[in-house]
Amino acid sequence: MKHQFLKYVVLISIILTNMCAIAQTNTVTGTIKDNTGMPIPGANVLIKNTSTGVQTDFDGKFAIKANPEDILVVSFIGMKTKEAKVGTQKSINFSLEEEGNSLEEVVVVGYGTRKKKDLTGSIVSVGAEEIASRPVQNAVQAMQGKAAGVDIGSNERPGTVGNITIRGSRSISASNSPLYVVDGIPLNSGGIDFINPTDIESIDVLKDASATAIYGSRGANGVIIVSTKKGKNGKFTINYDSAVSTETINERAPLMNAGEYIELRRWARHYSNPGAFPAGNNPNIDNDKDIFLATTDPAAWANIEKGWAGGSWDGSKVSTTDWTKYVTQTGVTQQHTLSVSGGTEKMKAYGSFGFLDNTGTLKGQSYRRYNGIANVDITPTKWFSMGVSLNTSYGLNEYGLSNVGRSAVASSDGIYITARQNLPYAVPLDADGNRIQNPGGDSTIRNVYEEYKYSQDQRLTLRFFGSLNAQLDFGGFSKALDGLKYRVNFGPDITSYRNGAFLDGQSSARSGTSFASLSKNQTISYTLDHLILYNKTIDKHDFGVTLLQSQTQYFNEESAMSAQNIKNPDNKWNALTTANVTLAGYSSNITESGLFSYMGRLTYGFDDKYLITASGRYDGASQLAPGYKWSFFPSASLAWRIDREKFLQNITWLNALKLRAGYGVTANASVDPYQTQPPLAQILYSTSSGVVNSSQLGNVELGWERTTQYNYGVDFGLFNNRVSGSLEYYTSKTDDLLFNRGIPTITGYNTTLQNIGKTKGNGVELTLNTVNVKTTDFEWSSSLSASYQKSTIVELQNGKFDDINNSLFIGQTRGVIYGFESNGIWRPEDAAEMAKFNDAAGSTVFTFGNARPVDQNGDYKIDANNDRKILGSTEPKYIAGLTNTFNYKNIELSFFVIGRFGYLYNVGGENLSGKTSQRQLDYYTDDNTDAEYQRPFFSAGTGDLYNTILGYRNGSFLKIRNISLGYNFEEKFVEKLGLSRLRVYVQAANPGMIFSKVKWIDLDTQTSYSNRGMTLGLNVQF
Repeated sequence: MKHQFLKYVVLISIILTNMCAIAQTNTVTGTIKDNTGMPIPGANVLIKNTSTGVQTDFDGKFAIKANPEDILVVSFIGMKTKEAKVGTQKSINFSLEEEGNSLEEVVVVGYGTRKKKDLTGSIVSVGAEEIASRPVQNAVQAMQGKAAGVDIGSNERPGTVGNITIRGSRSISASNSPLYVVDGIPLNSGGIDFINPTDIESIDVLKDASATAIYGSRGANGVIIVSTKKGKNGKFTINYDSAVSTETINERAPLMNAGEYIELRRWARHYSNPGAFPAGNNPNIDNDKDIFLATTDPAAWANIEKGWAGGSWDGSKVSTTDWTKYVTQTGVTQQHTLSVSGGTEKMKAYGSFGFLDNTGTLKGQSYRRYNGIANVDITPTKWFSMGVSLNTSYGLNEYGLSNVGRSAVASSDGIYITARQNLPYAVPLDADGNRIQNPGGDSTIRNVYEEYKYSQDQRLTLRFFGSLNAQLDFGGFSKALDGLKYRVNFGPDITSYRNGAFLDGQSSARSGTSFASLSKNQTISYTLDHLILYNKTIDKHDFGVTLLQSQTQYFNEESAMSAQNIKNPDNKWNALTTANVTLAGYSSNITESGLFSYMGRLTYGFDDKYLITASGRYDGASQLAPGYKWSFFPSASLAWRIDREKFLQNITWLNALKLRAGYGVTANASVDPYQTQPPLAQILYSTSSGVVNSSQLGNVELGWERTTQYNYGVDFGLFNNRVSGSLEYYTSKTDDLLFNRGIPTITGYNTTLQNIGKTKGNGVELTLNTVNVKTTDFEWSSSLSASYQKSTIVELQNGKFDDINNSLFIGQTRGVIYGFESNGIWRPEDAAEMAKFNDAAGSTVFTFGNARPVDQNGDYKIDANNDRKILGSTEPKYIAGLTNTFNYKNIELSFFVIGRFGYLYNVGGENLSGKTSQRQLDYYTDDNTDAEYQRPFFSAGTGDLYNTILGYRNGSFLKIRNISLGYNFEEKFVEKLGLSRLRVYVQAANPGMIFSKVKWIDLDTQTSYSNRGMTLGLNVQF
């Protein structure tokens, strides 16, 4: 009984003690928002001087048990930390202000992350907010104009992306494309167009060699690191993003109508044979019957006869056929993404399903993509964690009219250009409604009417990409091992590609016979990384060590077949059997390559002021020759945070100032495998088979193309960070270029790939972010990315001698234009000067109205050896992108402009041969001698021999790429709907040019036409 009594006493004491504790401990709730009133998910709420804490959920809400004397400390990356004493409060709300220091941002570097303030290399980031600021179909479009030094071309064909170069082009024969890294795994093939932009958390671009050398041989052209969204600690949320766009083609170069073109052709025939054809201003119907092939296409002639109905010519009575209306349509794009995110401290997950349906502005072109992604991160214990990211994509691209199987003489530039070349006086159907195969009677001009029914190029891509990792944190076993981690990354990448093409005999790309082809391509690759990571802080010293062993394998298998005269057009490419067709071609191929690597990186920081990063990577590439496969790539960079020095502490207008300097060596081995041995081509005989040498000689000494780069930069924040950004200057030198040089054919070969030649480059890059105006309800901010870049050739295969045949010149860029300089056209007042050229040639070389090249050496002879010169470069020197954003309460207005300056664009001149249709322009005739362009000359070839000299133009332009207007609904209204967030927006795409030196070309797309449209979008969060 005594023991029982003691038990009851102890139990009652425990209960009373807990009741007292409960009486003292309160559950404090609250919401954390930013200065605009938006909730902040993932913010940290800690009890000061303890390890007790929680994170806010997706609505910015938290709940924590605390005593009245406790102090809550609230923090979030990029925000100023705030504190509040609990006291008797049961609910405490916080409003955090921006830190205003971009150097606190976390960016992804090779094999890890770092705060921007700790970076020593040149890295620029594009965040999820910027990516989502305008609806785009792929991640490449999301970067356009957002990153200084990164030039991205435009490609408006559905399912295709523009080219990307980082800090210009260095290589001549090898690839200049950057390396893509997705969730820590380098891609061995393809780009990032398979990723749904809505699933991207950030894009980090590594530009200088001190940053890219961590990837060794694969970082020579820069590195683009894509991080997809992960689950965050807090309640699970559902997001739905939707956008619908409509686009139409905006044509900048309208064509001549029927009457105008008929007159041009008359002049063209007259100038080609004045004795047979009268001048264009003195027509007669008999000549017109000959000029316009009256008997070959009666339907076209019947239309022309309308102009002669009154007995004299009246071109306004002839109907004009707009051939482009038969190949264009209103393009409609819908994008939908449904995502779920959330988690706990031990498990976080993000998953989404995306759908893109893009009907192009050209009939027969479309792209449909389905995306699925699942990211899961698990931390079951303090010493072990693992993560899985699975990204799948299915894309169906109706490419439209392509050059696969082309046999007709008509344009190979696609269906729109082919339509523009159709004659304006011709008609698609005859009087009985039958399709006219050659409108206008010319065998080289093919009918584009309902072309989408007669041609198809279907491309199907199924891609599965994974990033799997597991990590051991040895600090979980012992405090002595705190900071030491082992991590393994595995990245499988599987792509299945099928291309089926069919051209009916009536297609504008064929000459009467049908064609079909089928090709299949399967790529399997993987990357396996083993990493040892160690980070330690001792007093003012921060140490970091990264060790890597990596293995990459690439395997590609492809096959193809084609046939002509398909008996049943409905079969298309699906019945290419010996019973149905006679195969015209067939092939199969297999390619394997591998990369083996070792890497070490050391980072050191003292007192958060002085930062050092050094790395070395040793790579071996299978596609290079034995004895030349391995190479070492070192890098080192320094940074000094001057703003941390005592002598700057009293300068209130200076918030951040950091100087950086870096050096690094990278390399390029982006050439096809098996270039080191002379490959053999199969040859078949009637009774046996054998092999013969191919046209390329193998090189048993083929090695690395190496680039050495120096980078100097400054990061700054001024006036309470109302002005912030970075300024960079770099130089680079590339040696041992992978150059495909020509060799004497007496060797039995035409070319060989060698390590010869040198290039160099330099540039300046500016990233500038400003808050121009800021009041309680209104803010105007700007973001500028601008760069100057120049790359030149230092040496070629013959040392410092030009390679004129390939337009490669010492001291010039790779994209040089070499040709005759224009001096306008010959006019009657130039008769005496023109006679000197004709006398020197002993024949009539020039007549009035001809294009007039400059005689560089003054010998009155125009010849290629003495009178051609370097006219300029097609590579822009200056590239800029500017975004202005205006916020007034819940309304946001922004516009984005992009420009390229300081380069020459070749519009190709104007043929004016009178064979195909012609854009409206000012051309020379006997009645118009003060014209801009040469006289027309009927010809199946080029017409005027020097017409191209009138096509070299200043390519500088500034274009509005996007205007966006959005509205965020009030929080109270949203909560009544049971939502967390609701936003609607409308955007205008490509509304117009601000400035352009070539009025009839969209220099952004480098075509006379581009898409223009509107988008209506919706963002909903549950």
